[in-house]
Amino acid sequence: MQYGICHLSAIPVRCSAEDSGEMTTQLLYGDCFKVLEHRKNWSKIRISFDGFEGWISNRQFTFISEESYLEFETSKAIKNSSDLVSFIQTKNKVLVPILLGSSVLHTDILSDQFEGGCINTIMPKSNLVNTALLYLNTPYLWGGKTPFGIDSAGLTQMVYKMNGYKLLRSANQQATQGDALSFIEESEEGDLAFFDNKEGIIDHVGIIMKNNYIIHSYGKVRIDRIDHTGVFNNEIKTYTHKLRVIKKII
Repeated sequence: MQYGICHLSAIPVRCSAEDSGEMTTQLLYGDCFKVLEHRKNWSKIRISFDGFEGWISNRQFTFISEESYLEFETSKAIKNSSDLVSFIQTKNKVLVPILLGSSVLHTDILSDQFEGGCINTIMPKSNLVNTALLYLNTPYLWGGKTPFGIDSAGLTQMVYKMNGYKLLRSANQQATQGDALSFIEESEEGDLAFFDNKEGIIDHVGIIMKNNYIIHSYGKVRIDRIDHTGVFNNEIKTYTHKLRVIKKII
């Protein structure tokens, strides 16, 4: 088995081994993974953080030893960048931009240096909404996980990650975590609301705020009203998402 780490700000993870393949998620700086299959130009990987699998270009990652990977995977420490954009300095004195929520715990694996702001402790649940607001007005991007493009499950995953908690990658996967609430009135700030499509498949998620509001990625990261029916968009005066379940993760 081979192992790797992302040494760039953000790279696409695709559904197939080609540049035209659909981007299903992203790796941010410091993300580690197992290499399941290594070809001439592409590698199939399994991401350590959430177990998500896909293909990445061999030109966009660095191989690491099994020892380094196991150190990363077994560590319970937290150190995620807290600035919209900050910089890593490589051993060659080159500055590499990194984005909000990147893992900077094991920069030594790449002989890099980081001196920017970071979150290095598990934060209280009450901080989740404050973190989500950092992404406000970020454009929607399928598979995105950054302040320059993010999807609904990417938003919830990154917000929870930055506060020291693990979520799976897709809305459907995240809906398997935590405990279901019977009524929206039982929810607290930071709980997750899940929504399904006409086929009954959960395909959207957002973070509950106080006073029956929700922050979610739909066109952009936005704040809308939520009730027992779903998300109500006041701009177009209609419901855009049908509520399936609310989950308490923390």
